[in-house]
Amino acid sequence: MNLQSYNDQDLVKLYITGNENGLQELIRRYKSKIYTSIYLLVKDQYLAEDIFQDAFIKVINTLRSGRYNEEGKFLPWVMRIAHNLVIDYFRKEKRTPVITSTDGTDVFDMLQFHDESTEDKMLREQSHKELKAMIQLLPDDQKEVLLMRHYGDLSFKEIAELTEVSINTALGRMRYALSNLRKMLKTKEMTYRG
Repeated sequence: MNLQSYNDQDLVKLYITGNENGLQELIRRYKSKIYTSIYLLVKDQYLAEDIFQDAFIKVINTLRSGRYNEEGKFLPWVMRIAHNLVIDYFRKEKRTPVITSTDGTDVFDMLQFHDESTEDKMLREQSHKELKAMIQLLPDDQKEVLLMRHYGDLSFKEIAELTEVSINTALGRMRYALSNLRKMLKTKEMTYRG
């Protein structure tokens, strides 16, 4: 049976009726895209693999329970599940991913100056912590776009697809996130001065 000619919906129906090959073909078809989108957000191979597996456990449970109703929208549905698991992971860990350069080093570590004093180093580390804390205070939709853009390095088109909003909405959320961070920084500066 050549399943490559089947559309996603037919493969889902095949799996629901008891043919495991339907799901295997869907995984073969989309594994790379789904895994890569998870990896871009978490930047950890083992964590990305765990979240990928968790996503497909949810997919299997939903399909088996007969609750799947995403007619013809299998990939966006699975991407949404994976994306929600990533967000849940960051919420649970109460952490923001590190910003890494292409060689994998933390960008904040690279910003060190050779003659940086202990005091300067402490101030830089404190600023880094405060920024991460401020990001956690943003509304979820703004935080999500900010994390995906700056930490996941996703395009606004990819963010729009993953969050199921228009590109303009994704851009707007980013603008609000940056505006809110600026307001928080100003308020913090006023507190120090006052």
